[in-house]
Order: sequence, then structure tokens, then C-alpha cells
Amino acid sequence: MVDVNTLPACPVETTLTLISDKWKILIVRDLLDGTKRFSELRRSIGNISQKVLTSNLRQMEADGLVHREVYAEVPPRVEYSLTKHRAQPERRHRRPARLGRALQGADRRVGRSARTR
Repeated sequence: MVDVNTLPACPVETTLTLISDKWKILIVRDLLDGTKRFSELRRSIGNISQKVLTSNLRQMEADGLVHREVYAEVPPRVEYSLTKHRAQPERRHRRPARLGRALQGADRRVGRSARTR
């Protein structure tokens, strides 16, 4: 679990810190389209083991990137989605700096000089 207080000031660096793993990037890509079940994610990502996918999803849930919904059904159904303030498939998710600011929980320009604004 990542402590928000220890995240880098640079939004791009924050983005890389939280989703730098190749599997996490693919998970985010798939969840940008909406809620997915575990088996759908595994199928769409491709050559990923159940253990690795489970581990990445748990870490992303602990970091506040992914929401996990468990339904009390037989067989059990579990769905994953991006958390609300990260789920909007807007342009900001295509730009690392804006995504980084969203992940930091603030829409402010951090670490940029007045000349680059």
C-alpha cells in the first residue's frame, strides 16, 4: 500500500510509481472500458497467471486504484473497476501528468516552473 504522503511531488512520477508494472498498465487499460470480472481480465490480458493477476489486483486495491465488489452468489462473483475519481475515461488518463495529479488527489500543478505553464 502506498502512503499518499510519500508520493513524489511530480504527477508523472506518481503515475509511474503506482502503475509502472507491465501488468498494472494492462489492467488499467482494460478497466478504463468499465467493470470486469476476474476471468474477463485474465482472458483479455493474455499470458498472465492467476497468482500474478490476483497479486496485482490486490495491490492496486490497497493503493486505491481499483474497487473490488464481491457478490454473495453461488458460484461467487467478483468484479473489478477503477475507483470513481480514477474511472472517468477522459483525456486526463491519456496524459501521465494529469493522471498523476488525479492519483495524488489534487488537480494542481506540482513541480512545474512558471515558464512551463
